[in-house]
Amino acid sequence: MPIDLTLLCAPGGDPTLDPLLGDAHLSEDSMHMAGAARAVLSPREPAVRAPSIRCSETADAIGLVASSEPMLRDLNVGRWCGRTVGEVAATDPDGLTAWLTDPDATPHDGESVRQLCRRSADWLSSVAPHTGNAVAITEAAVIRAVLIDALAVPARAFWHLAVPPLCAVFLTWRGGGWDVQFGGVSPQEPRRRLLSRRATLATGRA
Repeated sequence: MPIDLTLLCAPGGDPTLDPLLGDAHLSEDSMHMAGAARAVLSPREPAVRAPSIRCSETADAIGLVASSEPMLRDLNVGRWCGRTVGEVAATDPDGLTAWLTDPDATPHDGESVRQLCRRSADWLSSVAPHTGNAVAITEAAVIRAVLIDALAVPARAFWHLAVPPLCAVFLTWRGGGWDVQFGGVSPQEPRRRLLSRRATLATGRA
């Protein structure tokens, strides 16, 4: 049986779009936008979510009963948590530059991008072959890391993968690799085959 896994990006938490590093409640507008996914994501599908407040509130807005999955937690930015990107840029510009260019850099004394990619790859490989259709509501950073693994691209490509709020990434496992499609949560917006390279990963699935 193929695995059809939908990754939905919760609003907020992306330093390329939002100034605050760390977790936060969804805005009223984000809650309203998340509600649009009700027409696309079936509440009967098995669902998991990252343990953050924003992912919990996104699941609630959609009407999904999603269990918390620690392996889907956001990138740990250590002592930068709760600060804005502007504050970090003003006090540690070299550290911010290193973080955005070197996947092994940990100027915040937290988790490196490469470590996140390994954790996300471990989670993806743990998805059971008989899962069928499933939904995971998680962070932009985690979805980037999953794409690094699914598409077998270098970790340095992490920040070059655009994952906007409420972007839906559709992963289908068949024939020993992942097919990847991007789309949205609006019923009027079809899936778009922006990325569709078959990744030949040695994860043990047949």
